[in-house]
Amino acid sequence: MDTSNMNNIESRVQSYWTKRAHNFNIVRKNELNSSISERWREEIVHFLPEGKVLQILDVGTGTGYFAILLSQIGHQVTGIDLTDAMLKEARDNAALYQVHPTFQQMDAQKLAFLDQSFDVVISRNLTWTLPDPESAYREWMRVLKKGGILLNFDADYASNVRNQNTSASHISDTEVYGHCGVTPELEQENASITLSMPMSRKQRPYWDQEFLENIGFSRSGYDPSVGQNILKEHDLKDAPMFLVWGVR
Repeated sequence: MDTSNMNNIESRVQSYWTKRAHNFNIVRKNELNSSISERWREEIVHFLPEGKVLQILDVGTGTGYFAILLSQIGHQVTGIDLTDAMLKEARDNAALYQVHPTFQQMDAQKLAFLDQSFDVVISRNLTWTLPDPESAYREWMRVLKKGGILLNFDADYASNVRNQNTSASHISDTEVYGHCGVTPELEQENASITLSMPMSRKQRPYWDQEFLENIGFSRSGYDPSVGQNILKEHDLKDAPMFLVWGVR
């Protein structure tokens, strides 16, 4: 993707999530208060070293879901997102839950952190939105300490679009997973953005794991069942969530 196209798609992504931020956060807060959160914590902690406070970067933090969960168990978390409206919701959520992660507006593909700054880089539902996922993965590796861990939770949402499955986009504001308040115009824009992204043409998570191996992660792998284990009946049939992990 050339620079002009990349800038255009990033602007569209930022505009889309600015419009979606408030309604998106309604469901995220429902999820924070549900049993899903405990299953997320158990899954993540499984990969983390015990007995130390970790420096964790939550890339594409959105409204702060992972940043809050990991702050609640004592880690020092920095959450970044491209969209200022999302970060406002994240800061309000952190205050509500009385935790103190740091939030910064930043491009996940161009991190403003020194090399080897973090013990863990974690992300959820972000890489499918990136015009340059290769640069993002290289940057996430760069800021990881030696032996640090990358945990990337994502799904092949292009498959959901191709199968015209919109059930998760039309839930009530009392549900714990999915999207509420999505207008037909926003739904159409989401589909257009999704299919224009490089990730929509890759075999995932196989491509991701191979790429991590090629750029120098010492170990890497994937788990295609993580969505079934954590989200259970809320996992999307046409776009089940997977985990791609790597150790630097």
